[in-house]
Formats: sequence, C-alpha cells, structure tokens
Amino acid sequence: MVTDSITADILLKNGLVIDGGGGEAFAADVAIKDDVIVAIGPDLAIEAREIVDVTGLVVAPGFIDVHTHDDLICITQPDMTPKISQGVTTVVAGNCGISAPLLRFDDAVAEPFNLLGAREDFAYDTFADYRRAVEAAVPRVNVAALVGHSALRVVAMDDLERPADADQRAHMDALLQDALDEGALGLSSGVFYAPAQAADVAELQGLAHTVAKADGVYTAHIRDEREGIIEALKEAFEVAQGGTERGPAPLILSHHKCAGVRNWGRAAETLGLIDQTRQKQPVYLDCYPYTAGSTIIRPDLADGEVEILINWSEPHPDMGGRTLKSIAEEWGLSQPEAAERLQPGGASYFQMAERDMQAILSHACCMVGSDGLPHDTLPHPRLWGAFPRVLGHYARDLGLMSLEAAVHKMTGLAAETFRLKDRGRIAVGMKADITVFDAATILDLATYEAPTQAARGIAHVFVNGVLAWSDGGPTPQRAGRFLRRAT
Repeated sequence: MVTDSITADILLKNGLVIDGGGGEAFAADVAIKDDVIVAIGPDLAIEAREIVDVTGLVVAPGFIDVHTHDDLICITQPDMTPKISQGVTTVVAGNCGISAPLLRFDDAVAEPFNLLGAREDFAYDTFADYRRAVEAAVPRVNVAALVGHSALRVVAMDDLERPADADQRAHMDALLQDALDEGALGLSSGVFYAPAQAADVAELQGLAHTVAKADGVYTAHIRDEREGIIEALKEAFEVAQGGTERGPAPLILSHHKCAGVRNWGRAAETLGLIDQTRQKQPVYLDCYPYTAGSTIIRPDLADGEVEILINWSEPHPDMGGRTLKSIAEEWGLSQPEAAERLQPGGASYFQMAERDMQAILSHACCMVGSDGLPHDTLPHPRLWGAFPRVLGHYARDLGLMSLEAAVHKMTGLAAETFRLKDRGRIAVGMKADITVFDAATILDLATYEAPTQAARGIAHVFVNGVLAWSDGGPTPQRAGRFLRRAT
C-alpha cells in the first residue's frame, strides 16, 4: 500500500495486528499521527518521525479494564504502574456502588469506601470537580467513571438502613443526572455492601431509568453470589428493565461468579439464565481470571469452608499474608470472631471453582475486569496480572479461547459496551491506544505471596499516541485523559 500523502509520528512496522473486533490476526504496519491511527496495511510507504520494529509481536488495541477501584489512585499515584505494565490503557472506576466523587469523611473512611483510599483523598464535592482533578493529574492511563449508588445514598440519606423515600430518590436522581451531564458512564450498584443493602428495587429502578435516558450503562454487584445467586440475578434484571422508549440500559453483572463450596458447579445454570434474559434485554458480564475474590474483611464470609488470606488489617498489620484459619487458631477464636477482631481490613477469599470461572470467562458476552484494590498492603495478584493471565495462561497455554477472542473481550467488546468512543479497535480514525505484546511469552508473574510484580511480554504501550511503557518500564511522558460517555 502506497500512502505518499500521509505522514506519521510513529510507524509500527511488521507487526501482527489483532484489531479488537474478534476477527483473525493479519500482518500489517500501523501508522500514528498525533493521537490517531492514520493508516494500516502491509509495507506502508509513509514518512514517520520514528519507526518501531515490532516484528514477531502482536499489535492490539490498548486493554480496557472495565472493573476497577482506581477512582483515587489515578490522581494520587498517576503513574498507574500496575495497569500500564500489563497493557491496560483505560480503566473504568466507580464500580460496585463505591465511587469517590461527592463524598467527604470527617473521621475514618467508612467501609467499603476505604477500599478507595485515605480520608484526605476524598476531596471532590461534584463529579465535575473529580473530572477536573483527573485531567489535572494526567494519569498514565485513560480514566472513565461510573457513579456509585452507595455514594449517592450516603449523600442523600441520613438513615441507610431503609429504602429511600421520594425526596431522597429525587436527590439521588439529581446527583446522578449532574454526573451523567459531566460525562459519567452510568450507574454502579453494590447491594451486597452495607450502605446499600436496604435499597429496594424501586429505588434502584428509578436511577436505572435515568441512566437509560442518557444512553448510559448500569453495572451491578448483585446482592448474593452464593446460594441466593439466582434470586439476586433476577433482582438485577428487574432493576435494569427500568428503561425508556430507547429500551433498558445495558446491564453489566460485575465479577460474575458462583461463590462458596455449595455453589460450585452452578455456572451452567447462571449463564443459562443470563442467555435466556439476553433475549429480552442487554446483559453483559465481567470476570477476573482467578478463583479467589478480594474485598473487605467480612465475618459473615468466614464460613470455615474456603481459605481466606488476610491482605491487610488496620488493628493487626502484622497479620497480613496469613490465613484467617491460622490466626483464629493462634487466638483461640472462631474464624468469624477472628475476622471481627481484624476489622477494618481486606482479604482474599478462595471461593470459586476453576471450571466455573473458565466457563464464565469464555462466555461470549464476558469482558475482563481486574477488580484490583490498589490500596491493599498485600493486594490480590489480579491488580497486576489479570490481562496477561487471560492472554498467556488461558488463551495460549490452555486454549480456552483464541487469542483474537481474548483480545476482543478486553478491547472492542469493552469499548462498545461501555460507550467509549474511538477506543478498543485498531482501525483508521480510532484513538491510538495500542498495546504491543509477545504472544509467545506474555504471562502474569504476580502471585499471592509476591503480588506487585509486572507481567512478562508487554513490549510497548501507547496511550493517545504517546509511548507510555516500553521494554519493562515507564517512559517520561504521561498522556492519559478523562473519557466521557459517548453521546
């Protein structure tokens, strides 16, 4: 292909392009001008300021982490090393009903908002204030954000142990609409967590209606991922049905899993119900490629049947890295009693069956989300390794899916579902968020014992046309942006 009329800043030569659309890989050069992909084809005859030889490497869209709790870390630690090092170029913050804008804390940060950061980091009275802070920080990755239902409740209600009344619903709706006007992607909920457990369907459905009118998305950490999972899924479906003449807002089921020993083997049942529901309304999933989840320490989850690894404990920091069982035995307590003594803190719960997780991860409507907790002293390894683990361990080594299908989950499908304009594809006119990796060597190296290790096989990462990560380390420049919902 001769393109004499085009000049480029960067020309990626001799790569194998996986374009994010799910189709087969093809050999091509990719040209970048400013922040846009301007040409794609074999043997491009283009003048370029810099030519990067990517022979033997895959050129893919930058990965989109659709499920993060990076709300504040992207401002306080804008290098975002755990994400950029694994090829992630965009993070979606504000998940599970837990978001940072609108909130202030006079004393200790209430659970589960303490997953996001320290008291002094909660400093944004409006969503616009938060957006401007992200833009001023210029993080190394792009940031898009959801509005957390739990955060709305904390602002609008003086008693969280009951459903919102009409005035409180109106207050929450106004706050949500303001955030949507400022570019929020939509609403997240987490009725699993205490601040929102008392919310009823009507309360959530009204907010989902507002999101649908704005063409946004609704993500849900459902009420119960254990024995009551079917009822909890049906509740989420009912909430999302509160649409408009344009139809309901797309529902994304957060970190879908069948948790707890008694729930193992039920993925076929839950996925069957989801497929049945998808015939009536748009439903998607996200999943992390591990059999352990991670959240705050909750005594009610200490059932004695699954291993629980303490990631951090504020009153007992020396217990980080130990199992709850060993701590309980040392203290002469039951596991729930020991968990209560360790609060506030965080833990990893080894509560899923591998076969269930693989079935969910490989489902056609499932995206990849790390759900990493960047403030944990000893974080779950998914924070640093989720995306290379999908590509290396599950796609390449186990053959669970093709490399093209894996890339589609973390790029094109994610961008389309979350209304991220001009992202998620290697195509002319798209923004130049690009991850170059070695398909033969890519692999996560983070472990539960040593979780803060960068992955292997990520060669170069470009964010908005700027080289942000190369040959195992960050570059001097950061070029991330706040991404508004496409309208």
